[in-house]
Amino acid sequence: MLPTVMTAKSMMIAALAALSIAALPSAPAHAWGKKEQGFVAGVATAIIVDELLKQNRRARAVAPAPAPAPVYVEPRPAHASIHSTPAARAFNSYSASERKAIQRNLRAWGYYRGGIDGAFGPGTYNAITAYARDEGASASLSSTGGAFAVYDGLIF
Repeated sequence: MLPTVMTAKSMMIAALAALSIAALPSAPAHAWGKKEQGFVAGVATAIIVDELLKQNRRARAVAPAPAPAPVYVEPRPAHASIHSTPAARAFNSYSASERKAIQRNLRAWGYYRGGIDGAFGPGTYNAITAYARDEGASASLSSTGGAFAVYDGLIF
């Protein structure tokens, strides 16, 4: 409900409660017995207590924290290039004959199916990650130093 409607409703309930309490002593004694007076007083008290409890709950309600301001984040490509990985940087630092030796050994062990050209492409990347996974060294490919260790194991 709107705050003005709630305020009007609260004022109306308080006015009715006050009116009913004020009307009790002026009622003729023979028309209002003790039971009737007690009933009206109980209803009025219940209405007042209910309204006080509602107001107390509203006062205790914590306003939600404001949403943080949006921050622009530069979008990243959906697929990171394999040529920017530590495995690619380490592979390309070897000489052409060493790169071909790595590919030959990966082919001999059944990991590589491409041409022995010394170029780092998807075939070489998939072969080296499969080899490292099988050797239990897949975490090593996340750093250039670890990738050198994997490649040195293939060459020497």
